[in-house]
Amino acid sequence: MTYCIGVKLDTGLIFASDSRTNAGMDNIAKFCKMTLFERRGDRVIVLLSSGNLAGTQAVIGVLNQRCAAGETTASLWNARTMFDVAILVANAMRDIERRDGEYLEDADVGFNASFIVGGQLDGEPMRLFRIYAEGNFIEAGLDTPFFQTGEAKYGKPIIDRVITPQTPLPDATKCVLVSFDLTMRSNLSVGMPIDLICYERDSLAVMKRRRFADDDVYFTALGNDWSEGTRQVFRHLPELPW
Repeated sequence: MTYCIGVKLDTGLIFASDSRTNAGMDNIAKFCKMTLFERRGDRVIVLLSSGNLAGTQAVIGVLNQRCAAGETTASLWNARTMFDVAILVANAMRDIERRDGEYLEDADVGFNASFIVGGQLDGEPMRLFRIYAEGNFIEAGLDTPFFQTGEAKYGKPIIDRVITPQTPLPDATKCVLVSFDLTMRSNLSVGMPIDLICYERDSLAVMKRRRFADDDVYFTALGNDWSEGTRQVFRHLPELPW
């Protein structure tokens, strides 16, 4: 399984993903689910992938090939808007589904690859999209400033309570990391390392990127402090009148 989240704030974007994949309890591996396309001063595009690993890797491969083909081929490097970027990713997904779909159905396996795609192109505001396996997509807005994929239910409550478009980037980043800690405590199919990008609006460059391994001091302290803080708040809740 997986857990990925993209957040759109007034001051920037946050992307985070775990690295655990599994094809059964005895076949667990680690693969990065975050892909960055960056041309500083021009564009920053981040993709978070979930679902069938072979499918998502094939889609990324197609996107990279089209980027390498030059200006004569529509690619993420010459897309004019982030909406065009979402269409290019959706088209690549449909191309792979057309190529592999029949064979997957014969093996009783579905093409369930999906993506969270966000970023900023020079001259355009930041945008964030959730692209489904069928290739259709939705865009984040004021009422829904974040998208999750995979095991979202454990980390969603804190995101719902804390994050709004006005939340400062540092606070929202801590909230996202706590949501991963909560998810991993409740679901073994999500695991380290965690990849994180914090993009500042209009910078057109990724200046803050981290990978948190199992023994990361900051992530461990954050989880411990959250647990202790939760216990303290619980002890101060009013008693139930009978």
